Amino acid sequence: MNYQTTVSLKDEEKVKTKKTEKKVYNNKPTPAFIGASWTALLIGMVSYCIGLWNADMMLNEKGYYFTVLLFGLFSVISVQKAVRDKLEDIQVTEIYFGISWFTSIAAIVLLVIGLWNADLELSEKGFYGMSFTLSLFAAIAVQKNTRDVAYIDKEIKTKENED
Repeated sequence: MNYQTTVSLKDEEKVKTKKTEKKVYNNKPTPAFIGASWTALLIGMVSYCIGLWNADMMLNEKGYYFTVLLFGLFSVISVQKAVRDKLEDIQVTEIYFGISWFTSIAAIVLLVIGLWNADLELSEKGFYGMSFTLSLFAAIAVQKNTRDVAYIDKEIKTKENED
């Protein structure tokens, strides 16, 4: 019987056609997750800034903590972008990738050192630490969602143009 040969040939054809098909990643983030990410970012940033506004500290100290927040947000977005660019085979230099990670870690260390040495209640220190952490995490999620939606929309448009 030629049964085995026939089955093997059919399986080979299936494998060949699967290899030539381009898989399109089309799992967009849900609107709920996108909304939750933006909400977390706004809550974290606004809480942190309201805490600074109402804090009993000198203006230069408030400026330090505000700058650390901005520095941290920019740094983690830069890391997420660099990581995503690498995954999408977009060229990212190792020095940029390394600097992005370094600055993200530096922002966190600067906040920890500032809070460690600050004349604040322990609950206030915890508040700034948590709102800072929430803001950084949410910024990463927002950046990821933005990239996911843009990537999927581009892939869908490309696939529609091919058909």
